[in-house]
Amino acid sequence: MNGLPDIPRIYTALAEWLACLLYLLPMQRRLAGRAFALAAAGFLVFQAAFLQLTGGLATWLWVPCMVVAMGGMFLFVWQCGGAGAMDSCYLTVRAFVLAELMASCEWQIHCFLWPERVWSWQGICLLFTVYAVGFGLMAWLEWGRRWESEALEMTGGEVFSALVIGVAVFAMSNASFLAVHSPFTLPLEGYSWAIFNIRTMVDLGGVAILFAHHVMCRELRYRRELTAMEGVLRSQYLQYQQSKESVDLINRKYHDLKHIITALRTAPDAALRERYLDELEADITSLEMQDKTGHPVLDTLLAGKRMVCQREGIALTCLVDGGLLEFVHVMDLCTIFGNALDNAIECQQKVAQRDKRMIHVTVKAQRQFALLRFENYCDQPLQLVHGQPVTTKSDRANHGLGLKSIRHTVGKYDGSVTLSSQGQWVELRILIPLPAPQ
Repeated sequence: MNGLPDIPRIYTALAEWLACLLYLLPMQRRLAGRAFALAAAGFLVFQAAFLQLTGGLATWLWVPCMVVAMGGMFLFVWQCGGAGAMDSCYLTVRAFVLAELMASCEWQIHCFLWPERVWSWQGICLLFTVYAVGFGLMAWLEWGRRWESEALEMTGGEVFSALVIGVAVFAMSNASFLAVHSPFTLPLEGYSWAIFNIRTMVDLGGVAILFAHHVMCRELRYRRELTAMEGVLRSQYLQYQQSKESVDLINRKYHDLKHIITALRTAPDAALRERYLDELEADITSLEMQDKTGHPVLDTLLAGKRMVCQREGIALTCLVDGGLLEFVHVMDLCTIFGNALDNAIECQQKVAQRDKRMIHVTVKAQRQFALLRFENYCDQPLQLVHGQPVTTKSDRANHGLGLKSIRHTVGKYDGSVTLSSQGQWVELRILIPLPAPQ
């Protein structure tokens, strides 16, 4: 190109490979360990060979070749990563634009220092230096964000907008290289450095725009989730108030009926009436609030959920030291226990064999922490991605709000939440630091 050589294709392949790894490494991937290493090495060999072999084709075939290269990046991200097709497409666009920037920036510096030499040991050192600094900086920006531990779940509109940005950036940065005479391109003759500058600056702007687009999409998602979680919190607190009123009413009726039964027993009567009274007393006893945790809010919450469990044929067992949670706000207790038990009950409703519908709740002290453990039987294997169960529901946007609400609430007390599955049992484990004794 008028004395300034084009970027070596193997440099471009290496940049595309590193850009894909940048987004794949922090993910919970389908392939891990040796399988992932072999797949990554195979992709690098394919990408380098393809770009190198197509380097001598006509100029008008360059764009289709880059589309194929981008398709290879997509397949690599899709097959190795744990994301779906939409998220993989989104990550591929970001990786492709980033690779364009790194390759363009490195080669522009190379041509400034050694315009007549394509291959040299100094050039190789420069390549590794620029790529290490550039990709290291992007890794710091990307991996340091709180959302990188979560699944993307990008919407169609978000993926489409990123794709439009990527196409526009690629077209603007490389239009002059196609030797097309137009008002928006520069002729190759005498404008080599200007074209180099345009390509690098446009690619830099594209990376910045896509990063800002990513931040905006994630922040909007967090706002929507926070609004939804506030609704879940209010709902759980309302359920607690309703349960409290119901339990108080049942307890009053229970004591009244106990007095009536006692009065009937003192009157002379037949044995048949005695049997009826025994059955009536047994039914009434089942309505008595059985959980005495030492915390009135927990007593009410568990009593309300126990009624639901009795209706659904679920065995609920509780070993709860409620006194440990006196420092937790009432609404936070409603959020944690309400959502945890609702999720467990929903899971048990899907168990066909009613004798296997079981939920165990434990609250105890473990060193300097309060341990809250919710266990339930599950006849289907639970798939987890970034600590969240994979949904089969059509409403993906509102999936997992209960668990996210629990994580948000426990985070206020510097606690931790872990969801795990072992065999046919699911365990939600919560650790909350206990306050120092006064």
